[in-house]
Amino acid sequence: MNRNLVWRGILLLLVIGGGLLYLLPTLLNYGAAGSKDRGFLSKILPKKTINLGLDLKGGIYLAMEVDLQVAVNNAIHRHMEDLRRRLNEAKVTGFRLENVNSPEIILTLTDLTTQSAVNEVLSRYFGETLRVASSDGLKSTLTFTSEARTELEEITARQALETIRNRVDMYGVAEPDIRPQAGGRIIIQLPGVSNPQEAIDLIGKTAILEFKLVDNGSVSAEEALRVGAPPGTEVLYEKVIDNRTGAETRVPLLLRKQPEMTGENLVDSRVVRGQQFGEPQVTLTFNSRGAREFDDLTTKYVGRRLAIVLDDQVYGAPSIRTRIPDGEAYIDNLGLDEARVLSVALRAGALPAPVTVIEKRTVGPSMGQDSIRHGFSAGIMGLCLILVFMLIYYRASGIVADLALVFNFPIVLGALAAFGATLTLPGIFGLVLTLAMAVDANVLIFERIREEIRAGKSPAGAIKGGFDRAFWTIFDSNITTILAAMVLYQFGSGPIRGFAVTLIIGILSSMFTSIFASRWVFDLVLFNRRQMKRVSI
Repeated sequence: MNRNLVWRGILLLLVIGGGLLYLLPTLLNYGAAGSKDRGFLSKILPKKTINLGLDLKGGIYLAMEVDLQVAVNNAIHRHMEDLRRRLNEAKVTGFRLENVNSPEIILTLTDLTTQSAVNEVLSRYFGETLRVASSDGLKSTLTFTSEARTELEEITARQALETIRNRVDMYGVAEPDIRPQAGGRIIIQLPGVSNPQEAIDLIGKTAILEFKLVDNGSVSAEEALRVGAPPGTEVLYEKVIDNRTGAETRVPLLLRKQPEMTGENLVDSRVVRGQQFGEPQVTLTFNSRGAREFDDLTTKYVGRRLAIVLDDQVYGAPSIRTRIPDGEAYIDNLGLDEARVLSVALRAGALPAPVTVIEKRTVGPSMGQDSIRHGFSAGIMGLCLILVFMLIYYRASGIVADLALVFNFPIVLGALAAFGATLTLPGIFGLVLTLAMAVDANVLIFERIREEIRAGKSPAGAIKGGFDRAFWTIFDSNITTILAAMVLYQFGSGPIRGFAVTLIIGILSSMFTSIFASRWVFDLVLFNRRQMKRVSI
């Protein structure tokens, strides 16, 4: 047999065999294969499968928005403390720095003679991040440069995305779809979630850990509730649980609004049992930098009450009896389930800014099963109609087109499994669409072969001419479709991207089967029937 024909046949078998190899784990997961075979084959088969999307498997859809303004306010406060330290190191005296929950630093000098030293510090250490927004004699207003603010907002949105992704992974959701959008928005799809509310509570928990001092001013928390909190303070509630009765009460506390320390340097969080009553507690462990900050904080405010605040909820406000140099603290007054969710949220990382759920949808799995069943029925019906039409219209050559179409399925589905693609309802539509497109190239080739036969060429010459003449037409038309699908993938949402993926893979596979596989079958027939007088087409 012709060596070229043999190698082409081997290549075709390898591609089809590879598709079947990658498709088999999906069939074992979603099919009726026995558990014995599945357990044996799972050790040698590829691990990736075709995943079902939210619209097919059911689950929850969340649209969340990151409060970038809060991140900017927190960052400007950190810059204010850094500026204070730099000015002290430069021996600058007679200045006051203020920041009251706004993206600005108010710098007030008592003497203009220190202005040049202040300007030097600003230029040397903050030239790329801070700018003077306004100046009135001894008082100046500093804020972020536009470049620094844009970079901060981008970093915040990216950090929020990664934190949410970590939480979802630790929660154990299979095949999540988490995508960023403009303006600090994040789209989250969690297929197969059995307890949507628990997932929402975990993902939506901002988990901003803050340590705030209890205000020792003349105004009590109860009075602040009546007449309003003094500037720079706020009223938050501490949840207190009676260990004997389990009764829960909320006690108001007047706190300094600006935190003395945050949980950005937290490295671990675990659920343990209290030594006295065995109640659930969440331990907090900081890195070396966080331990130093906590050491400085507890040293500076010995005797003061320090509130542990998480998402505007006070989880305790103990008095600092002595410095704590080891960088460890704990949160109590928690139920067991609440402690577990809180521990996961903190361990996965605190969100850099509050996140709000702006849209929530729950998709039931029954709708997904109906979609799979209807999509499968439509695919089988379309496949049968195409197979019959090609046999009737193109006679024996229609068998070649039908073989190419059959070859197409393991290649497409195997490629989807190899990439770990998520199959959505539009993705099923894309698979059905590739049925028609898979034979479209064969129709072009067969019509060119008919033209070559009418021109008086031999069967071998007509087949060669038909494939050669149709190649660039098929190539150009499919490339333009692929480009359009790539645009859909780049700018579309989850379901649209699923459609684009299946369409691109289907087009590439159909080009391979219609041009390469069909040509191989024709050449194989011609080799075995060298004296063939006519082509049944």
